[in-house]
Amino acid sequence: QVQLVESGGGLVQPGGSLRLSCAASGRIFSINDMGWYRQAPGKQRELVAVIRSGGNTDYADSVKGRFIISEDNAKNTVYLQMNSVKPEDTAVYFCKAVVRRNPGVVVSEFWGQGTQVTVSS
Repeated sequence: QVQLVESGGGLVQPGGSLRLSCAASGRIFSINDMGWYRQAPGKQRELVAVIRSGGNTDYADSVKGRFIISEDNAKNTVYLQMNSVKPEDTAVYFCKAVVRRNPGVVVSEFWGQGTQVTVSS
């Protein structure tokens, strides 16, 4: 089994910073990529950032230059450093991992339960 546990969410003022963490555990051979998504009330879930096994990253235009995704592959953990946050960043943030559980096996997708981030004065 594979589990993803997010942490680090909470209330932060506009212009402040927050760091989210997501730790993957269970039977994992390798992780193809890990990413962060978010969903605000009444809106669809959207990609925030993704980091692939080679270290390449991709960001949504709305967070580019403000957020940084990084990983500690020895711990199967991904981080999202959120800087200069805006009220529009308020959402539930979800971690996703694309995992190969055994050599030669098709990858599978796993999601965490989400952590609330609220940006407000």
